[in-house]
Amino acid sequence: MSNPVGSGFVASLSRPGGNITGFTNYESSMGGKWLQILKEVVPSTIRAAIMFNPNVSTHIAAGYYLDSLAEAAPGLAVTAVATPVQTAGEIERAVAESAAPPGGGLIVLPDTFTLVHRDLIVRLAAEERVPAVYSFRLFAAQGGLLSYGINASNQFSRAASYIDRILKGERTPDLPVQTPTKYELVINLKTAKALGLEVPPSLLARADEVIE
Repeated sequence: MSNPVGSGFVASLSRPGGNITGFTNYESSMGGKWLQILKEVVPSTIRAAIMFNPNVSTHIAAGYYLDSLAEAAPGLAVTAVATPVQTAGEIERAVAESAAPPGGGLIVLPDTFTLVHRDLIVRLAAEERVPAVYSFRLFAAQGGLLSYGINASNQFSRAASYIDRILKGERTPDLPVQTPTKYELVINLKTAKALGLEVPPSLLARADEVIE
């Protein structure tokens, strides 16, 4: 998902070229941060399934995050397993497989497919008692354990300033593509308690929102 002023591929973030500029929702280091947060909440995690749909419009971002996850995994003593899903049935199998071995966890990457199927993913994670980290607040609000991702309102506000500058005559290709600057951590304590998890005070202190 993205909040572009323009859309399409760019030559570079600083000099996009053509008639393209805008704001990206992607930041490669997020992958490692999701894994770190999962390990903080459940220190016994040794394996994390990385759920994403390889065929949706944001599939390029999956590789973007997978690299970050692969780099972070050894230092956290976690094996990150790429888990592509394309149907509801594959989601069910992926969550069930995450729950089967001890020390399993789940990270759901941001794409339109996982967002559309958020009710199913959150429900299955609860039923299978799988600790899961999501990238959008919507998941935590609907019962997911926790989310860490961009602050969408901040992105839209920043985009409005770009539109104003373009309408005042600035050349679109001269405006660099902007990466996110504000993130939010949302923790669902009700879900944590249902999973028998005690969220560390240090993580609660960093949360932007705690759902009880």
